[in-house]
Amino acid sequence: MENKYNSKVPLQRIIALVIMDIMSILLVSFAALYIRYDFSFQDIDPLFFKHCENLLIPNIIGTLIFFVIWKLYRSVWRYASANELVNIVGATACASLAQFVYCKFTDNRMPRSYSVLYFFLLTLAICCIRFGYRILRLINNKRMNLLGKEHCVNVMIIGAGAGGDMILKEIENSRYLSMRAKCIIDDQPGCHGKLMRGVPIVGGRESILDAVGRYSIDEIIFAIPSASVQTRKEILDICKESGCKLRTIPGTYQLINGDVSVSSLKEVEIEDLLGREPIRINTEEVLGHVGGKVVLVTGGGGSIGSELCRQLAAHHPKQLIILDIYENNAYDIQQELIRKYPELDLVVLIASVRNKERIDSIFETYRPNIVYHAAAHKHVPLMEDSPHEAIKNNVFGTYKVAQAADRYGVDKFVLISTDKAVNPTNIMGASKRLCEMLIQSMNRNSRTNYVAVRFGNVLGSNGSVIPLFKKQIVEGGPVTVTHPDIIRYFMTIPEAVSLVLQAGAYARGGEIFVLDMGEPVKILDLATNLIKLSGYRVGEDIQIVFTGLRPGEKMYEELLMNEEGLKETANKMIFIGKPIEFDEEVFRSQLVELEREAMDETSDIRAAVEKIVTTYHPAEE
Repeated sequence: MENKYNSKVPLQRIIALVIMDIMSILLVSFAALYIRYDFSFQDIDPLFFKHCENLLIPNIIGTLIFFVIWKLYRSVWRYASANELVNIVGATACASLAQFVYCKFTDNRMPRSYSVLYFFLLTLAICCIRFGYRILRLINNKRMNLLGKEHCVNVMIIGAGAGGDMILKEIENSRYLSMRAKCIIDDQPGCHGKLMRGVPIVGGRESILDAVGRYSIDEIIFAIPSASVQTRKEILDICKESGCKLRTIPGTYQLINGDVSVSSLKEVEIEDLLGREPIRINTEEVLGHVGGKVVLVTGGGGSIGSELCRQLAAHHPKQLIILDIYENNAYDIQQELIRKYPELDLVVLIASVRNKERIDSIFETYRPNIVYHAAAHKHVPLMEDSPHEAIKNNVFGTYKVAQAADRYGVDKFVLISTDKAVNPTNIMGASKRLCEMLIQSMNRNSRTNYVAVRFGNVLGSNGSVIPLFKKQIVEGGPVTVTHPDIIRYFMTIPEAVSLVLQAGAYARGGEIFVLDMGEPVKILDLATNLIKLSGYRVGEDIQIVFTGLRPGEKMYEELLMNEEGLKETANKMIFIGKPIEFDEEVFRSQLVELEREAMDETSDIRAAVEKIVTTYHPAEE
């Protein structure tokens, strides 16, 4: 949006305004006398005409000076508002008062009501000049809306507050937006039936669906940035049934800073319908944990790893080292962090966690204090087809990084685990359970504190259902769901990573931290809501097709094994599972055998894993 106060106002525009102001002062000076004497020049005392002529030059000079002081030549009048009106009244009041004082001290006596009439007439004249352009522009825009915008989008705005007003103002002023605001919804009964910038406020949330049909609404804009998560969910649940495209304005922070505009509107995301408050962490604890430390993130280019890097960078580490095997992802997060945190000591390395010599070299060179191990193969169906790779990368890649952490004196090693490690039915989940056992074993024999953090699915991560559903919707469907009753725990990526950092601050060694993922969500509901949020109707515009459970896939995921108990932490969203005891000597010998079988690509790798992870029961093919 154009800045309301522009220090580089074109000179020709200022000259034009000055000329019009001088003409207004001349006209108003005599008009005040004319009105005072009942619109009759014959009744005016000739002495007053003489005094009026004497006042013209000082009046013009003084008035222009006050106009400059009150910045009447600096405002962008196409966006003139109440603030400019106050400036006009202030300037004309000062000019009228100065004229009155000048008359008294120079003996240019005028009728007592002259200065009052002069003030009102001058204010009216200057307002007409300053606001005339905006009024003509508004009339022209409305004419264009009626005649020229055949493909104009009919918009409903939810919220008659500051956010809605900003959106309305831009729709009203912009000649480039193909939008027509048709109605406003607000839950405050006192404003129902009134107009806001000429747009009717037709009712509360109960009127949304009726108003969509009555006004032929194409798009709904949710413009209440201060609404609670529950209120947002309730209103958006109604809106999604309308078949309209849904968009929302940014948060309260952007509203305060004046950053709200049509261009800043964002699509309503599925997170808006989860209906719970965002998870909060103790920033001070995290800052004290990572601030001033050398931090290494393996798999730093992935969904979780990259968000870890973003949040770590914001907590002022001494040095942040990103390690990833995939150079494109590593490059993307590197460039993002360089832009956002130019002072950050950032190192980006390409390496495989399977390469012991390379990992040792990195640890010897950079001596990290904290390691977040996010590198892993995580796609369940792909790992079912390539089980040996799951073992090589997830288990023994973790083992090599964990051993390097012990050798080079790392303070804390945090493994990113998954709910699929609980009673696993697939090789990926079993491999992550092996990783948990491995770091528990390492913790008993090292000064390094080894911990694991276990959570469920994260919305929008690579390979999650949300990006897949969105792609399928863009392509016109169908949207594929494996089973109508399948459920999953969900959390946003920033929430999950925040809790990982918080858990790392709590770590004392050997714990498996379990994140409270809230209530589980049916995948079918996610698919249905995404279709509706995209403005389509389920079963009519976009079909949902059930494809059957994939290899190794569960109907539901668990976050905790039956044998494990829960212990609370200071953060009510983070719990500690009691470690399950196992024979470490047997475990180490089993690992040696498992590594041999993985390297030899034996056909029965699952059986070997099942001997170690007793809770692993491969799904029947």
